[in-house]
Amino acid sequence: MKFKWRKWNRALHRDFGYLFFGMTIIYALSGIALNHLSDWNPNFIIERYEVQVHGMPAEFDRADVEELLSVIGEPGTYKKHFYPGNNYLKVFIKEGTVEINMRTGKGMVEKIKRRPIFNQMNYLHYNPAKWWTYFSDLYCVALVLLAIGGLFILKGKKGITGRGAWLTALGILIPLIFLWAYFN
Repeated sequence: MKFKWRKWNRALHRDFGYLFFGMTIIYALSGIALNHLSDWNPNFIIERYEVQVHGMPAEFDRADVEELLSVIGEPGTYKKHFYPGNNYLKVFIKEGTVEINMRTGKGMVEKIKRRPIFNQMNYLHYNPAKWWTYFSDLYCVALVLLAIGGLFILKGKKGITGRGAWLTALGILIPLIFLWAYFN
């Protein structure tokens, strides 16, 4: 009896495709996000706005800082405060900071929130734990098998002996061109 390797290849390709569908989406979307770090922060939403405070005391105690936070629209967010330099007050609040120039009363509020979905996907993309690294390595091996097995799914002029050969060669050539351009 002849071994039906194409049948097993299709079954392996199909089952790995199903099993690793979620991983492919996670790595693809977080990969796109990480490719564009210069355009945006995929992990956090950072919001900054200016504030102006009038009638600043010479020094603040906790009650004064909490009252100040209420005035600028951040009530109940106080964590800690200190004076990092002459005439500056820095307040740590939930999800951010407030910096106030005590001479002018001008300040800046910076709030940081985790970006939904992308923050979690990027966390997984960075391999956060040993068990996840094992699963991620298994996924990488499966991708190699999917790539090689995918070459032999179709037969004939649309397969690897026809159009598939040209597309495969192009898919190999493009990264090589980028590498050559980068290193030369």
